[in-house]
Amino acid sequence: MRQKQEGKLRKEIGVFGGVSLVAGMTIGSGIYYLGSYVLERTNMTQGAALLCWIIGGIISILGGLCFAELGAEMPVQGGMTTYLSRAYHPCVGFINGFSGFLLTASGSIASLAMAAVIPFQEEFQLSQLWTKVIAIALILFFTWFNLRGVKGASRFQNFTMVVRVIPLILVILLGIFFGTQKVDMSVAPAMGGDLSITNCIKVIGFATFASLWAYEGWTNLNTVAGEMKKPKRDLPLAIILSMGFITLVYTLFNFAIYRVIPGAEIGEMISGGSIYLGKETAFRVMGSFGKWIVMIGMCVGIIGTVNGDCLVFPRTYYAMAKGGYFWKSFGTLNANGVPQVSMLWSSAIAIVLVIFNDLQSLTDLLITTSALLNMMAVIAVLIFRKKYPDMERPYKVWGGVPTIILTIIFFAVLLINNLVSDFKGSIIGFLIPVLCVPFYFYFRKKNGGVDYSEDNEGLE
Repeated sequence: MRQKQEGKLRKEIGVFGGVSLVAGMTIGSGIYYLGSYVLERTNMTQGAALLCWIIGGIISILGGLCFAELGAEMPVQGGMTTYLSRAYHPCVGFINGFSGFLLTASGSIASLAMAAVIPFQEEFQLSQLWTKVIAIALILFFTWFNLRGVKGASRFQNFTMVVRVIPLILVILLGIFFGTQKVDMSVAPAMGGDLSITNCIKVIGFATFASLWAYEGWTNLNTVAGEMKKPKRDLPLAIILSMGFITLVYTLFNFAIYRVIPGAEIGEMISGGSIYLGKETAFRVMGSFGKWIVMIGMCVGIIGTVNGDCLVFPRTYYAMAKGGYFWKSFGTLNANGVPQVSMLWSSAIAIVLVIFNDLQSLTDLLITTSALLNMMAVIAVLIFRKKYPDMERPYKVWGGVPTIILTIIFFAVLLINNLVSDFKGSIIGFLIPVLCVPFYFYFRKKNGGVDYSEDNEGLE
């Protein structure tokens, strides 16, 4: 009987595909509602809110630059999970991957699938049951679609990246040029009369932390570095281009909103629970047609993010399994070069989360965990330089060590500030990694996981 041959990872992602993947997994539903949270945290001060979006973008770009060095010098499957394992200890990398498998990554797929349907509930009178059914159908479809190979999924990502920016660009252009409101660029009102450095850091830092959730996505490209055509050149270029573009879009989008909707009305909308300011802006500038353009564009964007999540996250579980820190079946590929078992289980957990749908608030708290792990990944750049001085580095962080240290300081200040401002949420975020530790020792004892500090061809 002829034995079925396992497929191999295929190098089919280029620069534009990389930009599309990062932008596609970053620009989603968040851009339409997170501006409300940033405004609330700045006491409805528009100038301070815009500053926070810029700072959040700069921090994400700096983090992306650091992450690009890791990806260029080590273009392997697994991304951050692999880097953290080799820089610190396999347990740290395991925490990153396993917390994603159980909640953060799978929960992202689940919540996004729901978010793609929710905007149409009112228009088509969809019940909660039908909303969940359609969301599950979306997960199943994109699981099947990604099982067919990375090439088609990457092309679809390119398409959705282009489509999703159309309503954003429309709102930006029409809002800036046809809006009649004067935007107050002052940041002083956000400080409540206290202009001390400590209070400024507290207010701006707390609001900026909320914006970071909208920028989440810049770490995901490295997980498919092994499937990029020229990873040492294309990986850093894709991260820099995508995050620079996203920062510009986010800042201008919120500025356009302020140009159309009076500040007092924005405050009333947010107080009343109406947080989709972009949708209201489109309606005021373009009428019902504009509202539908935004709704469809938002839906396409979110669906593209679901596709990107289904494509990227299972690669991390695949890499973990190859290293002995997951179930062995997760480390196999189908004939199309796709980690099939990892993908199926990832989607299965996402479907369970959709069915129960009571984890959204907890998922929102996980930005603390993400920021903590992101900071550790940036620190890993310095560790790798000392630990592997002879490793080929076709790309090194622009600005050198000072840039890396500045990025670490930014993350540390935001984490500490958020701990002070949102103690309960921060503690939950810090406890999640601790809960993953027992599972690490289980897999280590069961499979005898390898030491990532040494070369491991199984991850290439």
